[in-house]
Amino acid sequence: MSFLDQLINNTVRADVRAVNSYQVADAGGYLKLDAMENPYLLPLPLREELGTRLAGSVLNRYPHSYESLKAAVCNKLGVPAGHDVILGNGSDELISMLAVACASQAPAPRAVMLAPVPGFVMYARSAQFAGMDFVGVPLNDDFSLDLDAMLAAIEQYRPALVFLAYPNNPTGNLFDATDIERIITALGDTGIAVLDEAYEPFAQQSFMGRLPEFANLVVMRTVSKLGLAGIRLGYMSAAPALLEQFEKVRPPYNVNVLTQVAAEFVLDHLDVLNAQAALLNRARDELAARLAALPGVTVFPSKANFLLIRVANADDVCAKLLARRVLIKNMSKMHAVLANCLRVSVSTPEENTLFYDAFQASLV
Repeated sequence: MSFLDQLINNTVRADVRAVNSYQVADAGGYLKLDAMENPYLLPLPLREELGTRLAGSVLNRYPHSYESLKAAVCNKLGVPAGHDVILGNGSDELISMLAVACASQAPAPRAVMLAPVPGFVMYARSAQFAGMDFVGVPLNDDFSLDLDAMLAAIEQYRPALVFLAYPNNPTGNLFDATDIERIITALGDTGIAVLDEAYEPFAQQSFMGRLPEFANLVVMRTVSKLGLAGIRLGYMSAAPALLEQFEKVRPPYNVNVLTQVAAEFVLDHLDVLNAQAALLNRARDELAARLAALPGVTVFPSKANFLLIRVANADDVCAKLLARRVLIKNMSKMHAVLANCLRVSVSTPEENTLFYDAFQASLV
């Protein structure tokens, strides 16, 4: 064993050494439909004005305050009166912050994070890296919550955090609101329910306005799916006393100046992004209907900006699409309930047609 190998073995945690890093596929020259991005740019006049704003940013100083951006988020994005937000470098950082804040200190038993599976992979990864145990509760075959199993797991493990994606990634469906209420209530004063509403611009359903009802509820969102994936901004809200505790583990200056300027500007033009979301919702339903008409293809209902599709041989179809320079996500290995499933982002009418033609040809 080399000196460097020995050094790594002696210093890096074994569980970290055992996992792979999060991989992002090189999309150069591909039709990129694997990351649930908004395909639409801002209109040119807005881009030009944003460029002027960014050029005037004070880059030689740390961000001195996030109050103006937080106020814009609260005012524009439906945060209830009397509630504030914490900002993050994307929702990934918010998940990590929640895990760090709720992880147990040794020698106490490890705290537990619980979530339905399949779900967003960063829940389990964040739990691991924060020193929490992760418990996944399988969804029903129709991707609905197995409420009895969820409640039993809450009773058994007493999780500090329960994550519920609303809509869920990668399945695209909205969990039953009554089931979510039952879970929040079952947690009582020993656990926090986190509603991850990354796809709220498309679902148009939210628990954000219900924060005053539940002292143990956190609602988390991102502007990535709304059309601002490149600026990496997430936000979460909760009861003020709870939010105060999470603020303590937020890294200083975690949202950069360029993100702040861009977000404040674009939130003044939220109608443009909402119109783009409406276009994508219509395109999603149209594409779903076309795909469902193909023999041997099952398309699952979606309230997000992507579709989950089941085919006879996902590996084969995915390989053929890749050969045609089309990037989608093969979900088959993620969980048994996703056998032979593919996930595809909804895009512009032109790109949806390119995907449909390539997909149809790949079925042969």
